[in-house]
Amino acid sequence: MPEFQNIKFQIEDRVARVTLARPPLNVLTIAMMREINFALNECAQQRGLAAIVFDAAEGTRAFSAGVAVEEHVPNTVFQMLDSFHSIFRALHQIAKPTVAVVNGPALGGGCELVCACDIVIASDQSRFGQPEIKLGVFPPIAAILLPRIIGERKARELILTGDLIEADEALRLGLVNYVVSTSELAAKTDGVLTKLRELSAAGLGMTRMALDIGGQLGFESALTNVENLYLHELVKTEDAEEGVRSFMEKRKPEWKNR
Repeated sequence: MPEFQNIKFQIEDRVARVTLARPPLNVLTIAMMREINFALNECAQQRGLAAIVFDAAEGTRAFSAGVAVEEHVPNTVFQMLDSFHSIFRALHQIAKPTVAVVNGPALGGGCELVCACDIVIASDQSRFGQPEIKLGVFPPIAAILLPRIIGERKARELILTGDLIEADEALRLGLVNYVVSTSELAAKTDGVLTKLRELSAAGLGMTRMALDIGGQLGFESALTNVENLYLHELVKTEDAEEGVRSFMEKRKPEWKNR
């Protein structure tokens, strides 16, 4: 196993833990996402796994502030999206319960990772949102999963406005399962994992597959169609380029509406 630079990874007592460890905000670079994919490949080899946990390392100020905007440029956007979406394809194929432990902001790609998890435990300091529209683009994973989780109307509002929501609102909408104080986060997570460890890995895996089947439209076909729209139409617009450029230049975008 390689020495990871951006994450921590361990498997202990039937639980795999992928800890985002790129301070200060766990911004997801291509290199970091490739490390996550390597860790998930290791998870796929573990037949007795009861759960995969995503959390953030101590000393980081966010669960994840999203995918690195500076890699959202023409010469790396294909690699960026492929590395990011490979995480969700892997989780879909592994079909093991996933738990997100969120303390702080989960924005953009960070919020999409939350959307892909089965159980979400958040501190009362957490915030969630999909601000991609402010760069002139959209969040492909959230476009598929968020309406299924919180309902069509509210998902459309959040994705189209880029508004952020606090932990209590995320709980009310069903984006998260639990909201606790920061000091209670570890104990609540341990309680959930104890329940999962008591169950059959085979039963959990098959149940996870059944839930995915029940939620179809098929994820894989939907993601392929959304990727094509994103890569072959959206990123070729002038406004998509302007959104990224203005972010990196720390100025307000000047939209050309084309």
